[in-house]
Amino acid sequence: MVAALLITAAFAACLGLVLLWLPATQRREDILAERINELLPQTQCRRCTFDGCLPYATAIARGEAGIDQCPPGGDTTAAALATLLRRERRAVDPQYGVMPVYPAVAVIDETTCIGCTKCIQACPVDAIVGGSKLMHTVIAADCTGCELCIPPCPVDCIDMRPAPAGMQQFPPLMAAR
Repeated sequence: MVAALLITAAFAACLGLVLLWLPATQRREDILAERINELLPQTQCRRCTFDGCLPYATAIARGEAGIDQCPPGGDTTAAALATLLRRERRAVDPQYGVMPVYPAVAVIDETTCIGCTKCIQACPVDAIVGGSKLMHTVIAADCTGCELCIPPCPVDCIDMRPAPAGMQQFPPLMAAR
């Protein structure tokens, strides 16, 4: 009887230690993901194959993704990630795309736009405004240049153009940091 109590107590103590250790590990992973996310450009472009910058940062923190999957951030972001994580520096893998030469924003040809709202639904940062069957326009200051609005447009009325003069930092959201 005493042996059974001792075994049960030992098991409970081990389980308690495991339960204490797991949250601490999770917190460290979450903190690391936040630090990684702060280095990412926040374009939410999905070129890295994740649904946005935070899921990509979380995957890096877990060791499930490389530091070379962010074309908008370019080699500068990859180098910053390498420094933070104490990994070898790597250039952005071209399979994920290339960094644009200049900051770009989407521009909608309002005379051609049919107001289908497909671009609004595709925009990860809500930079497109307009209503159903009404013309749409892009708020240039909010556009990250991710190009996700282009493929769903049925009338091909969206082009990427150089960002206005005041937005020369790529991507525009980095200027807000």
